[in-house]
Amino acid sequence: MDIEQVMAQRRAKVERWRARGVDPYPPRFRRSHTAREAVAALEEAERTGHAPPRVTVAGRIVAMRQMGRATFIDLRDASGRLQTYHRLDVLGEEAYAALDDLDLGDIVGVEGEMFRTRTGEPTVQARAYSLLCKALRAPPEKWHGLQDTETRYRQRYLDLMVNDVVRERFRLRHRIVQAVRRYLDERGFLEVETPVLQPHAGGAAARPFVTYHNALERHLYLRIALELYLKRLLVGGYERVYELGRVFRNEGVTARHNPEFTMLEAYQAYADYNDIMELTEGMVAYATREALGSLQVPWGDTVIDLTPPWPRVPLREAIRQHTGVDIEAHRDTAALREAAAALGLAVDPSWDWPKLVDELLANFVEPRTLQPTFIIDYPVELSPLAKAKPGAPGLVERFELFIAGREVANAYTELNDPTEQRQRFQEQLRRRAAGQEEVELGDEDFLVALEHGMPPAGGLGVGIDRLVMVLTGQTSIREVVLFPALREKGPA
Repeated sequence: MDIEQVMAQRRAKVERWRARGVDPYPPRFRRSHTAREAVAALEEAERTGHAPPRVTVAGRIVAMRQMGRATFIDLRDASGRLQTYHRLDVLGEEAYAALDDLDLGDIVGVEGEMFRTRTGEPTVQARAYSLLCKALRAPPEKWHGLQDTETRYRQRYLDLMVNDVVRERFRLRHRIVQAVRRYLDERGFLEVETPVLQPHAGGAAARPFVTYHNALERHLYLRIALELYLKRLLVGGYERVYELGRVFRNEGVTARHNPEFTMLEAYQAYADYNDIMELTEGMVAYATREALGSLQVPWGDTVIDLTPPWPRVPLREAIRQHTGVDIEAHRDTAALREAAAALGLAVDPSWDWPKLVDELLANFVEPRTLQPTFIIDYPVELSPLAKAKPGAPGLVERFELFIAGREVANAYTELNDPTEQRQRFQEQLRRRAAGQEEVELGDEDFLVALEHGMPPAGGLGVGIDRLVMVLTGQTSIREVVLFPALREKGPA
């Protein structure tokens, strides 16, 4: 049958339930046990010699098997699967006959005593049952697992409904985020919330989403980073702050990029990027151990070892190791462009020197860095918000953390000199005028805040989605975001 025929049959069953005086969508139902709790109660009764417990359970029908005058119905709730046993001589003819108007996907409640079948299966002997929600559409593939990737992403509720491994992955994501919060809270960090709609899209080099506020009569931007407002809080007197929030970037949709994603940013006064590297190692190791129970994370045919400390490799040396190109010996844009092209990189003629460095890092270093590694000490042109490295002209105290061939974190010793920060923003504007769209734009109110004085500080940004990808062994961000962005579906 096609979908319309199935739905017509199910709608007819809805009307038959109503004709019996039964509301197929009742407003409430009180259950006494989850599936897991019901099994545990049976095991406790068996252990202590008590009478089997009477339970009231509820869940979605995932299997039905009729055997003469008895019917087995398997229910699944958030805790697991539980078998229920419905007999004609127990329910009576009318209630037993009404089982014919139940279907896979319906949600029902069942009341009765727990027992074990001859095969040892924990089961509820149904004394009564209630229809709680009549499903008009059939579940996918008769509960054998939803495999079509397009459907899994577009209709995540079906994916969660039938794929246990997916449900567990998002529970694991929750445990990772909980552990990150706990780690920071225990070290005196204050969790805060800052504006999502902002008058300036600052804190990162990315293209923003733009909207218009009618009452204020002005354009606003969905934030591309959390950074500039969190630094304002350091100016205000807080010394350790963090935010876990959604950020938005109007960029491509790929296996590693979703236009909205979850970012952690944390800022610590009187710290530098060395302190933040230690904080990052500790936090990631703690979250991994809390969520997985081990610091050894399977990744394809190998294992990622997240045991601190992690290597710290200067950016210049990392690029030289993987390409043979010394970026400091190619300070001229034309020379670096020629060297990059010789490596097979498709070079855009508009790329300036810092963009070429960034592309060498992204194409030759990042994908080859499997084990956790801090790439440190970046050219100032790539890091307009970072403090200069003493004794190293042209470099700033910045690091990026790479794991499993992807950037997971970005951090630096924060620039707190308002005069230099203003000059850096002006240089970014010159780059934008020269054709580089994704540059760090200035924010006058932030500069005013810096002029009031911000203490020396270290800051950290962690892509939570990418961290979850690493810890769950996933190569696509869509596998760790419940409802990923997708292109509009074309006509069938």
